[in-house]
Amino acid sequence: MYPLAAPTTATTAPPVRARQRVIDDPMRMFHWLFAAAFTGAYLSADSEHFRLLHVTLGYILAGLFAFRLAYGLFGPPQARLARLRGRLASARDWLHGLRHDGTINRRQGQNLLMALAIATLLLLTPFLVLSGYAVWQEWGLGLAGVDEDWLEELHELAANACLAAVLGHLALLLGLSLLRGSNQALPMLTGQVEGTGPSPVKKPRRWLAALLFLATLAYAAWAWLQAPHGLVPALSALSSHVTFL
Repeated sequence: MYPLAAPTTATTAPPVRARQRVIDDPMRMFHWLFAAAFTGAYLSADSEHFRLLHVTLGYILAGLFAFRLAYGLFGPPQARLARLRGRLASARDWLHGLRHDGTINRRQGQNLLMALAIATLLLLTPFLVLSGYAVWQEWGLGLAGVDEDWLEELHELAANACLAAVLGHLALLLGLSLLRGSNQALPMLTGQVEGTGPSPVKKPRRWLAALLFLATLAYAAWAWLQAPHGLVPALSALSSHVTFL
């Protein structure tokens, strides 16, 4: 007689889902720095108390836009502005199919709307920062027969148009996430999506993302030190009263 072996329960690990890298680190860093700078600039626009903070964030937006333009012209294929232009150019085929065949390619239409929101924001950014710089330099003063507030109104119009593009972008992300059953904003956080096959992004380029972050941080620190009372006067006043034992 042999002793009975104790029953064993075999457990199988869940299969690891294949993932592809679709967004590199510099693009993700640009996205989140741009979002933070625009949010801060918009919220501080109407306060004289935070005027220097608003101006500094405007310069940061200009620098980030310059980076995106250079990266879109000379960067890797997946970051090229030509790719965005190609997505917008497909609108002709989509409209042709809708008009002549009566077919609606919903996924292509959704992608077109997303590309349009991004392109609109990129096109509005130069007008936003240039009008803001003109207001800061008071270019509109002293012109005969011209209301001196016209530049401020133009800058406010550009800011509100950018806000509309941002809100449209967020609404599309939410809508597509609900329609497709997956978080469409997640790739901008992780840089990856589920999928098989080779990844479109071959190199994450973390060094460039780190360089972009450090350059932005260094400029913000320099601007803070140059401001007589700091970019946020309340924080500077608080720190001046702190004593260390």
